[in-house]
Amino acid sequence: MRSSWFRSICLGVLGVAVAAPASAQALAVAESHFDRGLADMLAGRYETGCPALAESQRLDPRPGRLFTLAECEAKWGRIATAVARYNDYLAMVDRMSEAERVKQSVRHKIALGQRSALAPLVPQLTLSLSPGAPAGTRVQCDGMALEQPSLGVALPVDPGEHVVTTQAPGGAVTETRFTIDRSESRAIVLEVKLPAGVKPPPAGPPAPDQGPSGLRVVTYVAGGLGVAGLIVGSVTGWMALDASGVAAENCRDVSPDRARCKPDGLDAGNRAKQLGLVSTVGFGAGVALAGASALLFLLEPSPRRQPSPEVSWELTAGQAGGGVVVRGRW
Repeated sequence: MRSSWFRSICLGVLGVAVAAPASAQALAVAESHFDRGLADMLAGRYETGCPALAESQRLDPRPGRLFTLAECEAKWGRIATAVARYNDYLAMVDRMSEAERVKQSVRHKIALGQRSALAPLVPQLTLSLSPGAPAGTRVQCDGMALEQPSLGVALPVDPGEHVVTTQAPGGAVTETRFTIDRSESRAIVLEVKLPAGVKPPPAGPPAPDQGPSGLRVVTYVAGGLGVAGLIVGSVTGWMALDASGVAAENCRDVSPDRARCKPDGLDAGNRAKQLGLVSTVGFGAGVALAGASALLFLLEPSPRRQPSPEVSWELTAGQAGGGVVVRGRW
């Protein structure tokens, strides 16, 4: 059945209208719709009973009618709509006076229980446009327009079959049909038919300019590390000599093969040994890497029209040792 109220089937959210006082004729029609809708609901004819109850509530909003409509939607299996109806009913009760809330106590308790039981079962649907969709593309879910804030986010829907259409400005309508079950979460990327003569945007960013070859990159990195190793060896060697001088000033010979040192002398001696080792390793690695870089450079001809990679290093040295941090972009 496709009546005007049914346009919100996809999201199942119909608010309670705040209307002016209904006329006597409208009240009579509302009462007639309610009686017919209640009878159909009790007989299990929800497809006719629920719309009649909804029309009754629209013409003459009342908490009892809204509660009955929520119950009908729940029995019909439209659980997203039912949860929205229960929420509207509970909000209406919260605005009542204390005496009025007492009259609704039984319904209020049932509504709370139904909402808690049904909410985890409501399916969640995420609709998004394909990357090539142009600006201004229209999206409708079961006849209800979905604007940009409703795309790309999970929305509650009723279980069952749904129809989603897309239409680019000046283009043909594309229809997508699907069925979603209780508790299911689904994401659908919607296709869009472009107008004749309109080309879709490129699928991805343009290919970047070709950079240096892998061997050339290794050459640059090895050369940078070689220079850095020589620098580290030089700096730590100077620091080792300085520490050795401090140790000599704070130690005196007790015998040809034994010396007595002050605490400062002992610390300086240990520091000199550690820095000496770092200096030796740094010099050795620097010479080896520099030689390898030169050899690699000779083996490969320079590429044409290729930007040189940017390689930088940062020297770190302390009392206990030194090191180098290499950064590059190629």
